[in-house]
Amino acid sequence: MTTEATLPSTSASPTARQVWTRARGVVLALVVLLVAAVAIAAIRSDARHGTLDPRSADPYGSRAVAELLADRGVSTRVVTTLAEAHAAAGPDTTLLVAVPDLLTHGQQSELRSGTADSGGRTVLVAPGSLSVERLAPGVVASPATSLDSTLSPDCTLPAAQRAGAADTGGIRYTATRPDADECYPSERLATLVRVPDTSGGGDTVALGAPDILYNDTLDEQGNASLALQLLGSRPHLVWYLPSLSDSAATDPDDEKGFFDLLPSGWLWGTLQLFIAAALAALWRARRLGPLVPEKLPVAIRASETVEGRARLYRKANARDRAATALRSTTRTRLAPLVGVPVTQAHTPEVLLPALSAHLHSPGDGQAMHSLLFGPPPSDDAALVSLADQLDALEREVRRP
Repeated sequence: MTTEATLPSTSASPTARQVWTRARGVVLALVVLLVAAVAIAAIRSDARHGTLDPRSADPYGSRAVAELLADRGVSTRVVTTLAEAHAAAGPDTTLLVAVPDLLTHGQQSELRSGTADSGGRTVLVAPGSLSVERLAPGVVASPATSLDSTLSPDCTLPAAQRAGAADTGGIRYTATRPDADECYPSERLATLVRVPDTSGGGDTVALGAPDILYNDTLDEQGNASLALQLLGSRPHLVWYLPSLSDSAATDPDDEKGFFDLLPSGWLWGTLQLFIAAALAALWRARRLGPLVPEKLPVAIRASETVEGRARLYRKANARDRAATALRSTTRTRLAPLVGVPVTQAHTPEVLLPALSAHLHSPGDGQAMHSLLFGPPPSDDAALVSLADQLDALEREVRRP
């Protein structure tokens, strides 16, 4: 008999059609998620189009404020660069900075130096902690925001007293200067602060929320009155909408790394996720005791079990495991037939000599060793050939 294992060069790798059949579900799910993300982004971008823009009639625009100011003789001009905002500052001008947090540190310092002694008014809309410290020295922002949106003035500022309750609830501030006006308090901290300039007769107003400027909420509470008084104290209003295209925004000192762009608290959040994942892994991998075999509700033929396991091996390309199982089982069955204890059935030095002596036509010892203890087959065809040769060897040994 011939016991040499033939290793054909043909490959049983999955075809392109098989790969597509297996992966099309995942690809379809990814496409659906991508389309949904694009749709949500488009909807959200449309909902906030023209935010705080005096030319926009959208709910979050500010065209209504500009038109009311125009009826009272106050002109409104939109600028998008720091140079234009710096040049427009003057005693007869109110400069509104729509999003102070978009300005770089250098832009904030330059804007402050240009408006400090101009004699005009500067209105900062919802400046954060870093912005308000540079643009309104003497004012500190609280890390916690107001829980209420509509607040009462509770201060001596004439504009706030005439307007009454307004939707200023947002970022809260603390003024360290005794001459500052702190209005619309929320839990003892103001949401509107007016700080007079040390010289020039101007002032700076920090507004905790932009709600009083929106078209959608201008007619609520005393929002319109407060907005008109804050922005209409001078004949000219310059509406500064910071733009990323501004050449002054390219400040090399403000370049941030990847970790600087992440929100605060990301480290603790990541640590909590790791702890939750570890606890979930321990929960799913727990062992309450040894496995208990259960009787199957129906009888399953051995051939079906073998076929099912073979399909699993093929799906996982586990030819090495399948070949090891075939060889181990064959050696276990051959050992008693040639007078070798089962405990030594997997020892080549003991099994192979006894097997060669038992065969009627002993083959090459090296070929026998390769058949029973050789390397795993390279493809499915070689695995099938190995199974056939092991079966032929067992029949030869059992022949009387």
